[in-house]
Amino acid sequence: MRIMVFDVPAESGGALSVLHEFYNEFKLDQDNEYIFVLSLPELKETSNIKVLRFPWIKNSWGHRLYFDHIIAAKLIKDYDIDQVLSLQNVIIPHTAVYQSVFVHNALPFSEYRFRLKEDKLLWVYQNIIGKNIIKSIKKADRVIVQTNWMKNKFVEKLNVYDEKIEVKQSKIDIEIKDQFRETKDSLSTFFYPASGVIFKNHKVIVDACLKLKKDGINEYKVIFTLNGDENKNITELYNLAKNNHLPIEFKGSMQRDEVFKLYSKSILIFPSYIETVGLPLIEARMHNTPTLAANCQYAKEITDGQYNTSYFNPLDSIELAKLMKNLICRL
Repeated sequence: MRIMVFDVPAESGGALSVLHEFYNEFKLDQDNEYIFVLSLPELKETSNIKVLRFPWIKNSWGHRLYFDHIIAAKLIKDYDIDQVLSLQNVIIPHTAVYQSVFVHNALPFSEYRFRLKEDKLLWVYQNIIGKNIIKSIKKADRVIVQTNWMKNKFVEKLNVYDEKIEVKQSKIDIEIKDQFRETKDSLSTFFYPASGVIFKNHKVIVDACLKLKKDGINEYKVIFTLNGDENKNITELYNLAKNNHLPIEFKGSMQRDEVFKLYSKSILIFPSYIETVGLPLIEARMHNTPTLAANCQYAKEITDGQYNTSYFNPLDSIELAKLMKNLICRL
């Protein structure tokens, strides 16, 4: 069988991790032939995998629309494809070939709704692109998701048949070198590996630190994988932390091995209020890292049964500050 895998949006972060996960799985499947259709990522071709790259897709939304509505269906026809797997949340239009769609964008299904003046791009994703994602879920022959909460949402809210949806949990292939060890330093170091998108919710951590300072607690540190100039929101938080002399370090992007080292000697804070999975939660669990997580469906599913996880309202900085204080003052 010849299967065409589309993932032209993938460039970095979780989307790129998903792409590599499927690529590594399909490399082992010698019974089928795969053709990956990408924009910027470079994957090595193998005996059963061919890679087609179209970097120009990233030039503008117009280029992307042209590719989606003209080029994509032509590729399916030219390569005589039997099945399509879309890793980009929506099906490929203008083709009758059997299609599976992998849905990993939780924005359209979040209870938190962005206002246009709050964030234009996220508003567009929730209210315009989101409608296309929902249509694709209903039209696709098969839907793949990473969590049961997403599957349940589709069944209950979109009236999609249960049998049509497959839950494929993320597999993280890493070598665990060090487990978390409880020391005075590790209990007073907090780590949040995340991008600067507004729903990642760095603000609640900064506000919690302001509360701790007011209470006279300063012997701790927080580490962000941000530079401090990613966007207007992050710049404001950076200046707020700097002007108030908060113990927050903006370390910038980190290599994977650096992130894993920090899991063994810090507490993970994960306050994001919109996620499909939240990969750091899985990585922290593998390192036995104590975690302060948003009291959201995705986090409770991923950390289910993990004794060293505490939950907090992601919009309540006072609640988070209390949890941080309990850890800082434990030893």
